[in-house]
Amino acid sequence: MKDLIKLSFISNLSDNLKHNSGLLQVLLGPRQVGKTTTILDFVGEHFNGSHIYISADSVLNATPEWLREHWDMARRDNKLLVIDEIQKCHNWAEVMKSLWDESKRLKQKSRCVLLGSSSLSIQRGLSESLTGRFQLLTAHHWNAAESRQGYGLGFEDYLKFGGYPGSYPFMNGDEWRRYVSTSIISTVIEKDILQYQSVKNPALFKQAFEIIMGYPAMEISYTKLLGQLQNKGNVEIIKHYLNLYQGAFLIKVLEKYSPSRIKLKSSSPKILPLAPCFYYLTHLDRFSPDEKGRVFEALVGAQLARTGEDLFYWREGKHEVDFVVRRGKSVWAIEVKSGRRRATGGLDAFLAKFPGSRGVLITFDDYLRFEADPMRYLMT
Repeated sequence: MKDLIKLSFISNLSDNLKHNSGLLQVLLGPRQVGKTTTILDFVGEHFNGSHIYISADSVLNATPEWLREHWDMARRDNKLLVIDEIQKCHNWAEVMKSLWDESKRLKQKSRCVLLGSSSLSIQRGLSESLTGRFQLLTAHHWNAAESRQGYGLGFEDYLKFGGYPGSYPFMNGDEWRRYVSTSIISTVIEKDILQYQSVKNPALFKQAFEIIMGYPAMEISYTKLLGQLQNKGNVEIIKHYLNLYQGAFLIKVLEKYSPSRIKLKSSSPKILPLAPCFYYLTHLDRFSPDEKGRVFEALVGAQLARTGEDLFYWREGKHEVDFVVRRGKSVWAIEVKSGRRRATGGLDAFLAKFPGSRGVLITFDDYLRFEADPMRYLMT
């Protein structure tokens, strides 16, 4: 990497630490996107040695006593404590709850950042033990601007290889495919999902990912996905698989937009790969115009997902809208113009059906401006 890229979550972390609420700072996101490197660069630059960095990977047995020792040391010396691979610490969530509650009783504000490679495991610990005690920060796959700045990646290459910076040096050979397949996807499936979650048929679960990636930004029924797996189970299996892949920051599952919650929940999903490279990994060939359009549409959807706003798609008869963003009472209908042949009039149909909503077009030419601040783009 030419220069260390200051990823977007750092500004949020900086603000949170500046206000010093005493809440735990928890960083979640995909593997291999620079979470640890960026955090260490930040604390080294802004805290000038007044921090303690520990990793559960560096000890044979990360016990509760090990956590308490470093917590007390950081609190005593008024240092920021950064704990990496927190999910590998025995009973970590309960231990951190106890330490945080003790500090609150003593009216001692502590500063602590937690991060790790297994997002699903960490999410479970947060929901079970640490409610009300943390602020959540989210890391993302590298976007086009970051990839260009860090590695000189052009947009056409980004559509094929984008997302994981560690793979960029290998992107013109078989080593790229092996790296993404083995070092990233297989590792996420084995260590982040199957190690912590109950899946009856791991082989079927792994096969499902390859099938899912073949439908980027496409509405597809749960029944059809189940049929692709040639499985005799029910659609709840597919829903479970999609939830696990979504929790591991590999995909985003969209439901159909409807003011009716019943209709919304019963809709077929539209699946967004959160890194462009996932589709190319199953393709490994030159994109047709339609394929390139699908990947571009999925990329726009992935950037919208980063906003944290409610995100849907919409279709009624021959009319469709690629994405619908809802923030409170404000609704935006978004059409991605990529040159694909498709039915027209979807945006007009949506605006007529839902008065007060706003229509937005996103093209290849607009993309980098949109990527820089999606919500500002929608509101201007």
